[in-house]
Amino acid sequence: MSSDATEGVPSRATVLALRSIPVVGWVFLIVGVVRPFRARWLRVAFWIDVVLSIGVHAAQIPAAREVAAEQGISGRRAAVMTMLFGATWWKTLGEARR
Repeated sequence: MSSDATEGVPSRATVLALRSIPVVGWVFLIVGVVRPFRARWLRVAFWIDVVLSIGVHAAQIPAAREVAAEQGISGRRAAVMTMLFGATWWKTLGEARR
């Protein structure tokens, strides 16, 4: 692939925008733990976010470690970054540096 063939490759701005989504989810969880939500819809959203932020991110760690290993990134760093950013981290490895 030549350096000017970037079709289908997300830009740095897109990668950063995508990675902000899980961070907002973590902030929502922290707020919900510190000050539990009273509204039912917020409590439902909180528990959905718990499942996504903890369960789904954790389930992605094995795949993330494989991708990260190909780029010389440690398994520990891959696990931490995947728990924080999920697939927006490991599926875009190298894209944020463009």
